[in-house]
Amino acid sequence: MTQTANGRGAPSTRTVPRAGTSRTVPRGRATTREPRRPRPEPAERPWLGQWNSTVTSYYLLVGATALLAIIGLVMVFSSSAVTQIAAGKSPFGAFLEQAKFALMGLPVLLVATRVPVDWYKRLAWPALFVALGLQMLVFTPLAKNVNGNTGWIDLKLFTFQPAEVAKLALALWLGVVLGRKQRMLGQWRHVLIPAVPVAVAVVGLVLAGHDLGTALVVMAIIAGAFFVSGADGRLLALGAGGAAFVVGYVFILNQSGGDRLSRIMATYRECTDTLGECYQSMHGLYALGTGGLTGVGLGASREKWSYLPEAHNDFIFAVIGEELGLLGTLLVLGLFVIVGVATSRIVRRHPDPFVKITTAGIACWIVGQAFINIGVVIGLLPVIGVPLPLVSAGGSALIMTMAALGVLISFARSEPGAAEALAARGSVVRRSLAVVGRAARPRRRTAR
Repeated sequence: MTQTANGRGAPSTRTVPRAGTSRTVPRGRATTREPRRPRPEPAERPWLGQWNSTVTSYYLLVGATALLAIIGLVMVFSSSAVTQIAAGKSPFGAFLEQAKFALMGLPVLLVATRVPVDWYKRLAWPALFVALGLQMLVFTPLAKNVNGNTGWIDLKLFTFQPAEVAKLALALWLGVVLGRKQRMLGQWRHVLIPAVPVAVAVVGLVLAGHDLGTALVVMAIIAGAFFVSGADGRLLALGAGGAAFVVGYVFILNQSGGDRLSRIMATYRECTDTLGECYQSMHGLYALGTGGLTGVGLGASREKWSYLPEAHNDFIFAVIGEELGLLGTLLVLGLFVIVGVATSRIVRRHPDPFVKITTAGIACWIVGQAFINIGVVIGLLPVIGVPLPLVSAGGSALIMTMAALGVLISFARSEPGAAEALAARGSVVRRSLAVVGRAARPRRRTAR
C-alpha cells in the first residue's frame, strides 16, 4: 500500500505481460481477459512452410495427374469388360486400348515437362498452323462420323480428333500473343487483332464438325486466357453474349431435327420419354443413387450391363459413383480441384505473362471440361458428349491431355526458386539411396 495526500492507502500496481507488451493493472483486481499468446512463427507451422514452398505446384500436378490416370485405367476396364464379353471380344480389349494410349502419352508428358518456356513460345505459331490444317480435314473424305459428330479423322492406321490438338495449340498461341501485348490490352483494337479472329476461326472449324461439346471447351480456353491477360471486362461480356447467341440460335434452335433442344428440355422438365430423351441421364442418376456412400464394390456395377450408354466414356463418372460410392466420386472431384489449385498458384506466382495466360487457358480446358462432364452425369447440364479428362476412354483426348499437363508441370518447374529446390531434393534422394545401398552391401571379411 502507498500513502496518499488524504491519508488513504491506494492499491499498489503490478505489470502483466500481454502479447509482447506490458500494461499496468491494480494489484488485487482480477483480470477479466487472459493474456494473448503470441502468434506462432512460420517455423512453428510447418504445414504453412510446405504450402508456400516453391515446388508445391509441381508436386500437386504430378500427384493429381498420376492418380487420375491410374483411376482412369482401372475404371475403363471395370466399365467395359461386360460389354466387351457381350460383343464376343476379350474383356481386356478396351482396357488394353486405353493402356496403349496411356503408354504413348507418357513419353509425351515427360518430354513436355522438360521443354523450356522459351521453346514453347517458339512452338506456338507452328503448332497453331498445324492444328488449323488438321482441323480443316473435317471437310475432306477423311472425316469420320461418330454419333453425329464428324470431328474425327480416319487415316486407316488410326483415328484421331484434331480438335484435341487445337486446344493445346490455341492455349499456347493465345499466351504468346496476349502476353506480348499485355500492356496495350486496354485498347480494344489490340485485344481484337489478331487474337479474336483466330479464336473465332478455331471455334468455327470445331463447330463445322458438329461437335458442340468440344466447341464449348475451346470457348472456355479463350475466356480463361483473355480474363487472365487483363482484357477489358466489357469486351469479355460482349464476346460471351455473342458466343451464347450463335450457339443457342444456330446450333440448338435451328438444328435439323431439334435433337439438342429436346435433350435440353428433357433435362430441366419432367421426364416424359424414359426410353428416349432422358434415358441416359436417368440411368446415370440410377448408378449414382445405387452406389450410396461406399459403393457396391469395384466391378459390381449393374448399370454397365448395357443399361447405361457410353459407360466407359462420357458416363464413366456414373460407374465410379456406383462402384466406389460417394467417396470415390469425391476423390475424383478433389483431384480436379487440386489441378485447379495448382494452376492458380502458377498464375499468381510466375512472373512471365505467357505462362500465366497459357496456364489459365489449359486450366479452363481440363478443369472446366471435367466439371461439364460431371454436371451432365448428375443432371445439372444436358447431355453434351464431353469426356472426363484422363479418366474416360479415348486415345487422342488422353494423349493431348497428358501433353497439356506436361506443359503445366514444365511451367511449375520454372517458378522462381523451383528448379533449385528440385535439384537440391534430387541430390538428397541420390545420397539417401547411396547410403541405403552401402548399408545393404555385405561387408568383406578381412583375413587374419
